[in-house]
Amino acid sequence: MQATPIKGRGSVSNRTSRFEQLQREPFDDEWAQPDQDAAPRPATTVSLETAKSIISRNDSPDIHFEQSINPYRGCEHGCIYCYARPTHAYLNHSPGLDFETRLYAKRNAAELLRKELSKPSYVPKLIALGANTDPYQPIERRLRISAGILAVLEEFNHPVAITTKSASVTQDIERLARMASKNLVRVFMSVGSLDRSIARTLEPRASTPGARIDAIRALSQAGIPTGVIVAPVIPSLTDHDMEKILFSAKDAGARNAAYVLLRLPLEIADLFREWLAAHHPLKEAHVMNLVKQMRGGKIYDPDFKTRMRGTGVFADLLEQRFRRACAKAGLNQTRHVLSTDLFRPPPEDQPQLKLF
Repeated sequence: MQATPIKGRGSVSNRTSRFEQLQREPFDDEWAQPDQDAAPRPATTVSLETAKSIISRNDSPDIHFEQSINPYRGCEHGCIYCYARPTHAYLNHSPGLDFETRLYAKRNAAELLRKELSKPSYVPKLIALGANTDPYQPIERRLRISAGILAVLEEFNHPVAITTKSASVTQDIERLARMASKNLVRVFMSVGSLDRSIARTLEPRASTPGARIDAIRALSQAGIPTGVIVAPVIPSLTDHDMEKILFSAKDAGARNAAYVLLRLPLEIADLFREWLAAHHPLKEAHVMNLVKQMRGGKIYDPDFKTRMRGTGVFADLLEQRFRRACAKAGLNQTRHVLSTDLFRPPPEDQPQLKLF
């Protein structure tokens, strides 16, 4: 039975996670009436939690940061392709609708960060804000947890790289501009398509593509180093937009660019197939065949060397197109390295001063 799209949501189902023994599948008894029995829109719930730690660390060779902070768990943007969806299974939730409707906010994030940065043993390294969740998803406007994290980072003169799909990042533009004046921040805007109709179903509660480009312009004009990530590149659906995204971002002031091929690990593969069947049924088979061509005949290959770019003819052509477009647009002319030299705990956080 084909799932019915839900307006304002990316996933079209709440598929059970890989940890559950029983799997639920929709069954058509032929009594349903499309208009009368349409599924109600699931509400968004936010639970405040007290986190035990706030900085996550990784040693993945294909990720250019060792430390990250996720202010939230789950993400209301609802991007159907989000590689973080499977993490919701650890909470006994579905990586489907639950991931975008059952959210958790780390209310003590700023407090934990202050304690961590104040430790005499702490060595400053770039922190990525927005690895497994978007720090500027809609609930940030009300809860301002990401803003609190940035306040602490500014106080300690600690470098941070922000990745988001939300124009709401501009609400912190004054703080970001101050940090940029010390070479402490850069912002990457993720844009996968400039087609609003595709974006509306692909990433339903993220800012529109145009608003994201406008945010790049506003940040750049404020002196904040910005870049664009063309992500994800979906073969036969969004890949044709790559050059337009890169040139639009450059015109808005972006300095650097990157791209990431569609990744479908664990539960995301079936969720994405459902989404294709619901929104692009005529392209479903072709898109999935191209995905397999770029993953060595599989839906997903976790190999660190290829998981971001893929392999094969189509993947090679994508990389060539990206490099040519960046060269023509003048992107990636320099590598921007943020400063760790200014890092200093504020006086009140230095234990030796508290003795006097």
